[in-house]
Amino acid sequence: MDELRSRRVAEAMREELSELVRFEVDDPRVQGVEVADVIVSPDLRRADVLVVLTGTAAEQEAALDGLDAARHYLRRNLMQRMDLFRMPELRFRPAAELAPGEPLGRLRRRLRRGRARE
Repeated sequence: MDELRSRRVAEAMREELSELVRFEVDDPRVQGVEVADVIVSPDLRRADVLVVLTGTAAEQEAALDGLDAARHYLRRNLMQRMDLFRMPELRFRPAAELAPGEPLGRLRRRLRRGRARE
């Protein structure tokens, strides 16, 4: 897929997911979660959603569990809001999981190529 189109799809997904998580999800575990970025695979089968989590480690784990539980609801609403042939499977990851000092652009390129870790 064209890299420019991937970036446009990722940005549109980030905006829609941010709005859905903030206003539509009623799970109290997800309160305070911000969508930082979305990294879409070239074939549009996967989307890694990087989220900023607040609170203790237990609260962060609960927030990730809440997002995972709402994954199908969020995907279905994204399908209704966006006109895509194939809606990617959503995977939620904490944005703090990135190695300190590792450029986000390099991580995105590795994820697009299918090599998340070296």
